[in-house]
Amino acid sequence: MKNKPQPAEPGERLQKVLANAGFGSRREIERQIEAGEVSVNGTTAKLGDRVTPADTIYIGRTKVGAWRLKKQETQVILYNKPEGELVTRDDPGGRPTVFARLPKLVGSRWIAVGRLDINTSGLMIFTTDGELANKLMHPSQQIEREYAVRVNGEVTSEKLQQLVKGVELDDGFARFEDLVESGGEGRNRWFHVVIMEGRNREVRRLWEAVELKVNRLKRVRFGPLFLDSSLAVGRHRQLTEQELSDLLSATGAAPKPAAKKRGHSGKGKAPRRKAAPKR
Repeated sequence: MKNKPQPAEPGERLQKVLANAGFGSRREIERQIEAGEVSVNGTTAKLGDRVTPADTIYIGRTKVGAWRLKKQETQVILYNKPEGELVTRDDPGGRPTVFARLPKLVGSRWIAVGRLDINTSGLMIFTTDGELANKLMHPSQQIEREYAVRVNGEVTSEKLQQLVKGVELDDGFARFEDLVESGGEGRNRWFHVVIMEGRNREVRRLWEAVELKVNRLKRVRFGPLFLDSSLAVGRHRQLTEQELSDLLSATGAAPKPAAKKRGHSGKGKAPRRKAAPKR
């Protein structure tokens, strides 16, 4: 006699729910659970525990709001970050942050896909899906990031070859996957460069390793998504259905319902390399 199939347990795994809610990657959440920092209904959580929005969850002394546990429609937007803004929710110094310009949400929150430092401008992706954000940022995905960069100093073919072959930085070996000259003259010249990871200040540190200084830096592409002239500095827009499909394909994620279009939407893609901005 065949065994009857067991009914599915209610809820979803705790680490998946908290990752989707933006509390960190699954591995980070798993480490917190193993360290005894997470509780469910007053009991220390274990890996494999399943939860529903009806459960009471604490991470340390912080209660996880029930609205954070409910499944939300995935939203993804592009933002054209200006120089001078921080990628943080709050700055003790009162400096402007990217989150202040984003549309308000009810029942979820925006998660930044990677960071740009205060002096770097350009394309940023924000999503309400923590799992998608973690996939986009994980080095194993090998997603290209393309930057327009203006450097100051004596640029030689030997230095450019070295940057493509790779140099040793404080946090390990790094290189540009692609490097193309795109304008400028004298000691200030523009290039388009591609990296596969999002390590802290990686583009700037690579140029500094060959004794060249970056004085302008702008991200113009993240994977299949391009920053084109239709998205003004300091503005945001939701992805088109095609852009969302391309982005999910880049991570190997299963297709998800497309976010509703609101406001401005750009049409078409920018060329792989645009002319460098004029000084």
